[in-house]
Amino acid sequence: MKYMKLSSGYEMPIVGLGTWQSKPEEVENAVTTALECGYRHIDTAFNYRNEDAIGRSLKKWFNDGGKREDLFITTKLPHFGNKSSEVEKYLKMSLESLGLDYIDMYLIHMPFGLVCDKSSYGPLINEDGTYELDLETDPVSIWKEMEKHVEAGRIKSIGLSNFNEDQVKEVWDNSKIKPSNLQVELHAYHQQKKLREFCKAYNIIVTAYSPLGSPGAKTYFETKYNYKPEKYPDLLEHPEIRKLATKYKKGEGQILLRHLVQEGIVVIPKSTSPQRIRANIDIFDFELTPEEIKILDDLDGGSARRIFTFLFFKGVEKHPYYPFKSELSNV
Repeated sequence: MKYMKLSSGYEMPIVGLGTWQSKPEEVENAVTTALECGYRHIDTAFNYRNEDAIGRSLKKWFNDGGKREDLFITTKLPHFGNKSSEVEKYLKMSLESLGLDYIDMYLIHMPFGLVCDKSSYGPLINEDGTYELDLETDPVSIWKEMEKHVEAGRIKSIGLSNFNEDQVKEVWDNSKIKPSNLQVELHAYHQQKKLREFCKAYNIIVTAYSPLGSPGAKTYFETKYNYKPEKYPDLLEHPEIRKLATKYKKGEGQILLRHLVQEGIVVIPKSTSPQRIRANIDIFDFELTPEEIKILDDLDGGSARRIFTFLFFKGVEKHPYYPFKSELSNV
């Protein structure tokens, strides 16, 4: 396993297991399989509603002799808890569910805030289907509260997720403990090159969620939100990816992951299939050539290829911290 050195001083495994969309009954087995295969980085979030199941899997691993210090666990403050006054509550709930004394990486999940439906611990939805926006959201005040929990030992490192460049800079300029990680949608069709250059200049490690183009997201959007994106990529079917997979005797997903890892990006592919979980970490026995890296780099379609616009939260584009306002004409 290769590790990326964070500005906080800690090391982050460059491959982790993503758990978004994973049902509790599935994710417990997925995490157990991942740990058996050598994964030491697990990515979750309060909003995924599966931390209890992940906690059960971690407990088994610890009982079998696994050491806490060998793991890197990431979780996130939910968008319906985006207030400084809510940080401690949601952090402690995640710690309890996961059965941990500390979190390795705690992220602000979204820059924008939604009002919490306290009956369900989810976002409040109005009668017309719009989401109730929390217009008092202030990422800087949230960040300062997170810093206190680093100092208290409940968190090792802190970072951001789904923030644009200006929003990251605002937190950076007003922080004592600097962001060491930015987690964003990133795959061959949407490579975020400008944002990555910005992060490199500020020594912020980038984590790619949906590094395979999130093949299951379209069905999820349609089923849960009745939202149908107009454009949807299918990276795994791209002829160049298939050609490289044939050459290296690897799966298409392994080619896509190897591309990002070679460029110094942390990847957190999600799967509940034992076969794919094993394949997604089996990417360190081959190396793409510079010419092949360029072929994959050239697949980038920019912001027009963004999958996660968050417009499935009806009305979210009106929030002052909605991160993709400049792209709305492209989505």
